[in-house]
Amino acid sequence: MSKKGGVYVFCAIREKEPKKFDKITLNGKENHVYTIHHQNVAMVVSKVKGEVLPERNNLFAHQQTITRVMKEYSVIPMSFGNVFHSEQDVLLITKHMHDEFEKLFSQLENKIEVGLKVIVKQDWVDQEMLNDPILREWKTGKKDISNPASFYDQIQLGELAQNFVQKLENAVEQDIYSPLLELAEAGKQNNTIPGKILLNAAFLVDREKEEVFDQRVNDIYERWNEKVEFKYSGPWPAYNFVNIRLRIEGKL
Repeated sequence: MSKKGGVYVFCAIREKEPKKFDKITLNGKENHVYTIHHQNVAMVVSKVKGEVLPERNNLFAHQQTITRVMKEYSVIPMSFGNVFHSEQDVLLITKHMHDEFEKLFSQLENKIEVGLKVIVKQDWVDQEMLNDPILREWKTGKKDISNPASFYDQIQLGELAQNFVQKLENAVEQDIYSPLLELAEAGKQNNTIPGKILLNAAFLVDREKEEVFDQRVNDIYERWNEKVEFKYSGPWPAYNFVNIRLRIEGKL
């Protein structure tokens, strides 16, 4: 990997005029954050030395810069670590992807991403398991699952446990995810941990509906707060709703 100077790309915005933002520190060196333009699309960038590794300070600088830009613009966020040899390379990729950027801007204009994780409360799920006779017998330690003679009991237990978790996830999707999706422009369900994290979702929300969306999250939580915890976060750049890979011959 070359140690020569390069140009780090944070995000794309709609802007015709040159723009400077706050300085940022990447790889331990402070540099200006500025824009490189093609027509009305601008890439928000900074000069950098060498490869930008996913260290804590670099990751923080990446997110901090995009958050700063979001205060003034709708952004198309770039994944961490995009470094190009020169400003000319950045301009070339901006020209090449101009139409794709324009399409994304029309979808993301005045939109934010928020995240919601629904984490089950162990006391509640334990009580729910006790309501099933077989799961209760296993939970209270009365069934010797280690006994080879209980082979078919193990199969039955596995099916019951799977059905139990599926029932919980279906209830969360119907009563939490779907009502929130009605207010969002789009939604995405990410990987969960069965029986632990029942929902791991991202929502694309119009800024004009942000307060209404927040209130619905609060209202739903009031109905579920004895069963689960909510981890509600944002606003974030729309990473879950953007899939852009910046590629150019000679990339660092």
